[in-house]
Amino acid sequence: MQHPHPVASARAGGVAAAEAFETRLRRGENVRATLEVDLDGQLRFAAGGLQLTDQRLLAVDAAAGAAEFREWSLTPDLRLELSDHAGLGLLELVDAGGRLAQWRFTMKAHLQAQRFQDAFNRRGEAALKLEAEPELCPSCQAVLPEDSEECPSCARELHTPPSTWVLLRLWRFAGPYRGQLLLGFLLMLGATGATLVAPYLTMPLMDDVLIPFQQGKQIDTGLVMLYLGGLLGAAVVSWILGWAKTYILALVSERIAADLRTATFDHLLGLSLEYFGSKRTGDLMSRIGSETDRISVFLSLHALDFITDCLMLGMITVILFSTNPWLALATLVPLPFIAWLIHLVRDKLRTGFEKIDRVWGEVTSVLADTIPGIRVVKAFAQERREADRFRTANKHNLVVNDRLNKTWSLFTPSVSLLTEIGLLVVWAFGIWLIAHSQITVGTLTAFLAYIGRFYGRLDSMSRIVSVTQKAASGAKRIFDILDHHSNVPEPQQPVVLDKVQGGLSLQDIGFRYGNRTVIRDLNLEIRPGEMIGLVGHSGSGKSTMVNLICRFYDVTEGAIKLDGVDLRRFKLADYRRHIGLVLQEPFLFFGTIAENIAYGKPDATREEIVAAARAAHAHEFILRLPQGYDSLVGERGQGLSGGERQRISIARALLIDPRILIMDEATSAVDTETEKEIQKALDNLVRGRTTIAIAHRLSTLRKADRLVVMDRGEIVEVGPHDELIAKQGAYWRLWEAQARRVDSEEQDAVVVVAPNVNVHTATQA
Repeated sequence: MQHPHPVASARAGGVAAAEAFETRLRRGENVRATLEVDLDGQLRFAAGGLQLTDQRLLAVDAAAGAAEFREWSLTPDLRLELSDHAGLGLLELVDAGGRLAQWRFTMKAHLQAQRFQDAFNRRGEAALKLEAEPELCPSCQAVLPEDSEECPSCARELHTPPSTWVLLRLWRFAGPYRGQLLLGFLLMLGATGATLVAPYLTMPLMDDVLIPFQQGKQIDTGLVMLYLGGLLGAAVVSWILGWAKTYILALVSERIAADLRTATFDHLLGLSLEYFGSKRTGDLMSRIGSETDRISVFLSLHALDFITDCLMLGMITVILFSTNPWLALATLVPLPFIAWLIHLVRDKLRTGFEKIDRVWGEVTSVLADTIPGIRVVKAFAQERREADRFRTANKHNLVVNDRLNKTWSLFTPSVSLLTEIGLLVVWAFGIWLIAHSQITVGTLTAFLAYIGRFYGRLDSMSRIVSVTQKAASGAKRIFDILDHHSNVPEPQQPVVLDKVQGGLSLQDIGFRYGNRTVIRDLNLEIRPGEMIGLVGHSGSGKSTMVNLICRFYDVTEGAIKLDGVDLRRFKLADYRRHIGLVLQEPFLFFGTIAENIAYGKPDATREEIVAAARAAHAHEFILRLPQGYDSLVGERGQGLSGGERQRISIARALLIDPRILIMDEATSAVDTETEKEIQKALDNLVRGRTTIAIAHRLSTLRKADRLVVMDRGEIVEVGPHDELIAKQGAYWRLWEAQARRVDSEEQDAVVVVAPNVNVHTATQA
């Protein structure tokens, strides 16, 4: 029998509850707010709801279904209390006598619950208006903006169409190169002027040489050589100046792009972990790599062409009006239509290229996910699935590009058509002026030569709309990084951190991940040199506490102090230089063993590296490698076992000689024999240091001075192992549960090792 999905059932039940509420409303009773809850008292998916009217509070019990209602009159002492923990929300109705009712829900409904509580708190306001219920995001229940298909709360970042003006912000990166830019501009001015000499010399060639020759006059050879020499000289000067300005401005643009790339990466490294948690690696790589390359090409080629086109158009316009104003006006006939087309297409191109960049980020993100995880892909035979993912992302990229190309393919021929029509207008009007003896043939010839260049540059400028919008889109995506401020800011006047004792004080600290409270009202004093073991169920807040102590995140309430000084008063680099971190999954960089050990102290000598490796019990296996300490480690430590990677990470922590040591499940992913080796290394590492260790294997924490037991973001027990066992509290329950699990695993191992033994007989024995 096929059972319905619990979430789908809850939604269906929510619809039934909403319909049932309508039947319960009294005549003239107005609804203020509605809330759907999706869990029952046993935290199972079930439909229920609350409705606030101007007279009472109605509720449908999730467990009871839509048939049973409860209601409360809106007395002054009635209040709603909203809280959350570990991904679940709780709404409690209380009065002076205590709690009357409670409702549980997933965090999907948390925002809606906040609005419901706010409406309940404002129930006495006479000015409370009845408003049309806004459209909510199906995922997070946030209010969707009008005429928007994307939820700002769910989106990794709010996507706004890029403005062309964002390119002007690149000027701060061009500041150091003002001299080269000025020289390049002067060379460009000279080269553009030199190219305009040739059409101007065609007028005397036609009027003073060719036409008189057709009328029977002798050709003046000296005059012809003068004009031809002028044409050759102008061409040579234009070539020299053009080469010089292109070379200089290309060098400058490459340096601007390199500075932009470096500044973006530097700023990215300074952002908090929260920023990286909401971004995909492939997208960030695409921004720093391909977007800066696109800007470099724009600055070195297209921006240069655009400025040249503007100078050329300006100079040609002056020459045309000085030659014949009426014919010049006829030349400008297509301009209003071209300007209208550019205005019409620009917005579509602007949003289109921004979408293309985002979609291309999806393509690169698939690559960044799949290639580093190729071992998992192959282990689970998911090559076809990953290929389908890439094909889907690539197809999406194709669809977005096709949609934009449809617009662009219509725009470009339209501009060409308008310029051809403009040329015909000039021909017609020029012939009419010659027929009425107002201009000469040479003048019309020069006009046509200038107009060919004028319309050619105009067509080039219209085409640059595309590359300009591409560059603007790339610049916006880069400045989205540069404009993001870290949630872990540097202090304005940092306290100098010279000598660290290692005493830590956590005073009334609280922390939230978005809307979810993870730690609340937590107090703990850690003495210098003391070893603290953090234990508790998954999700109890152990790793979050470690992240706060490392200041990867800042507390939202209270303070963490080192030797009596708030962590937020130290420079991040100065503080973290005194912290050694050993993680469950050690990360090794591509490079030699020695480079990985010396990562925290790049100037370490080979003797210091070897001493750290010896203390970490890594020296012996390193010497067995083909090149010893100079052996290359593959990306993420490929080629080494888990225990070997862990011992290298311990050596890395030992080398910097930290005063505070943090170990997060340092031995959980290795076998028993390797664990003994790592434990010996850890004994050397923790000696004389303030140590905070997280471990699910409680036996590894028996040497800790104190154990801190956490549950739901709070400390429930603190004390040595023997004392907590004697209390038979939360720690004792964890210990007993783990002991039973170990015994069960050992029994299973006996059965597996001796498959021929009768299970019943073995059990009796």
